Amino acid sequence: MDLVVVLVLSVFCLLLLSLWRQSSGRQRLPPGPTPLPIIGNILQINTKNINKSFAYFSKVYGPVFTLYFGMKPTVVLYGYEAVKEALIDHGEEFSGRDVSPLSEKTNKGLGIAFSNGKIWNVMRRFSLMSLRNLGVGKRSIEGCVQEEAQGLVEELKKTKGSPCDPTFILGCAPCNVICSIIFQKRFDYKDQDFLTLIEKFSENLKIRNSLWMKILDVFPALIDYFPGIHNRVFKNASQARDYILKEAKEHQESLDMNNPRDFIDFFLIQREQDKNNQDLFTLDNLVITVSDLFVAATDTISSTLRYGLLLLMKHPHITDKAQEEIDRVIGRHRIPCMQDRSRMPYTDAVLHEVQRYIDLVPNNLPHAVTRDIKFRDYIIPKGTAVLTSLTSVLYDNKEFPNPEDFDPGHFLDEHGNFKKSDYFVPFSTGKRICAGEGLARMELFIYLICILQNFKLKPLVDPKDLNTIPLCKVFTSVPPPYQLCFIPV
Repeated sequence: MDLVVVLVLSVFCLLLLSLWRQSSGRQRLPPGPTPLPIIGNILQINTKNINKSFAYFSKVYGPVFTLYFGMKPTVVLYGYEAVKEALIDHGEEFSGRDVSPLSEKTNKGLGIAFSNGKIWNVMRRFSLMSLRNLGVGKRSIEGCVQEEAQGLVEELKKTKGSPCDPTFILGCAPCNVICSIIFQKRFDYKDQDFLTLIEKFSENLKIRNSLWMKILDVFPALIDYFPGIHNRVFKNASQARDYILKEAKEHQESLDMNNPRDFIDFFLIQREQDKNNQDLFTLDNLVITVSDLFVAATDTISSTLRYGLLLLMKHPHITDKAQEEIDRVIGRHRIPCMQDRSRMPYTDAVLHEVQRYIDLVPNNLPHAVTRDIKFRDYIIPKGTAVLTSLTSVLYDNKEFPNPEDFDPGHFLDEHGNFKKSDYFVPFSTGKRICAGEGLARMELFIYLICILQNFKLKPLVDPKDLNTIPLCKVFTSVPPPYQLCFIPV
């Protein structure tokens, strides 16, 4: 009986503590739905498509509102004006990264994606500089992408027009490009090390999209005490890092300080030369940084291509029009280059519309404010998590009429010329904008055109029956599984 009383009193005290913490914090934060003790607003949120809930809350509370994931408050910014004001006008204050308990365990505050403060500033600046020196964003990397595009076409030809799931093949080309940049090597598509790297990073991304991961974000104590698929994340990350560490040590043995070959060489040279930041240029930080680059440069491009092909099959009239432009400007035999883009407004618009429509990272990676800030008459305390709804920008019906429709006309003017838009933010914006945006744009353009140059995309069902609704829109928008036939032309 005494034990029962103690348990009841303990639970009661936890509820009181939860209510006190939430009520005291809410007095300073933007408005939002009333959270329940301990679990917050979880029961009021559509976990499969969070942005539907965000759209509703924005109508009730305005474009800046607060939600509680468990006992943790998160400020949500909804709509172009609010997102722009935070990430651009107040870029420094909103440049922090809110790190989930799982990411904290796997990344240890290192690297680029889930780091803060000096570590983030130094590593991002170094990475951008090194990537530029290795040709990213310049024509010197274009040859590498074109080579991989040819390899991609050859692999697709091996399917001989039979039904296939394109997931694996579409992941190989971007993975090989980042391997060339980081390791100065490309792999055969059947190389076991190559297959393992792709498998580990892809599986971790799938796991991060699961409902279990959202539960762990709310109740982080479960990570240490409960079994679950989160342990696969730790195992996969460890195996991938073992490979990266092995490469780093081999690079150390053959390093020429005057002739850096790849990203790892640049890191090792910086480690020797930058006496002020030697505590940052550690092998642990190298491994985490390389892992971040891998994830950013592989699955995002692969998923965009996979979703793009599905949309092109769904809308064959758009595919036909893009292929007509490709035939007219490039032909069937020359490999495309980035200089072609300015003469291909329709194909460029198709690519932009694919990225807008699929809304790959609906709510961006979570930000955090770096100091107490007054934002639209609200006080947001230092360290508060901030979610910026990229969906609300990419699907703004004033900028993109009928945003639920897949329509390249969203990026064309009345004369058929390509039309830029400030609302095109699939890579985010501000200080935390994707470091590999230039490389991603190049790869998507060249790969897609090479596929359309060489193949007719044949679905296994009537195009009208193709399902293009994502499986989920949690961390990323996951396209539904499908098969198609690549018919040589």
